[in-house]
Amino acid sequence: MIFDVHQHKCRYGTVQAQVKLYEEKGMAAHQRHLGKPVVFGVGDTGDVDSYTHVMVFENAADRESRRTALAADPEWRAYLAACREADNIVSRENHTLQAASFFKD
Repeated sequence: MIFDVHQHKCRYGTVQAQVKLYEEKGMAAHQRHLGKPVVFGVGDTGDVDSYTHVMVFENAADRESRRTALAADPEWRAYLAACREADNIVSRENHTLQAASFFKD
């Protein structure tokens, strides 16, 4: 099992607008292809102008095939265009974590 961690840093004061944009225009396609996130949270301390979501996949091949399907989805592509237009996101960071041997969901 691998965890795919995405952190998005937003312009000052725009994180709630960006999360709403995701909810209204991106969430359905995102979850249709990748499943429900393990975590989807907004920064409460530290970088409060950020949000993070964590997805879980069986392995790297599962992640790749599901993300490829997401990238081809017209609804997702429309969401990405809306994100570019809104210009709320200033940076994104992504990394994957391998589940520890003792961790079982």
